[in-house]
Amino acid sequence: MNEVQIVPFRPDHAAGWAALNEAWLAEGGFAVEARDRTVIDDPRGAILDRDGRIFMAERDGEAIGCCALMAMDDGGYEVAKMTVSPAARGLGLGRRLLEACEVAARAAGAPRLYLETSSTLKPAGALYRSFGFVDLPPRPSPYVRADVWMEKRLR
Repeated sequence: MNEVQIVPFRPDHAAGWAALNEAWLAEGGFAVEARDRTVIDDPRGAILDRDGRIFMAERDGEAIGCCALMAMDDGGYEVAKMTVSPAARGLGLGRRLLEACEVAARAAGAPRLYLETSSTLKPAGALYRSFGFVDLPPRPSPYVRADVWMEKRLR
């Protein structure tokens, strides 16, 4: 097994990005909501052209994980669409993807990382908390599945 690399999104990642995101939503028993569809189908327009970033975990040219940073109005970034394919779980790729996101956010001078998740995604919640995210009070969300809100202050 060759080494996994964390790389910035390229146009040839589009199919892998879509497949990874559709798979984790289905695995979690979640509907693909309108906002999901926009971000999955148009990562350039929905994320990259809006000062966001997408990082892909890649092994032998195959996309096996992903995570996006979506620019927020307060200068922070929302961590979104993070997943690792089931066959690649347990390799620490979620943490490596979060590290790439944090480095990029700090380089951009962001005050915080923010995310919304579901309490049913226990491993994700544990990873976020171990990475320094803290729970926030509930707030409005475009996602029906979101019932956990978290942030990590960067300054």
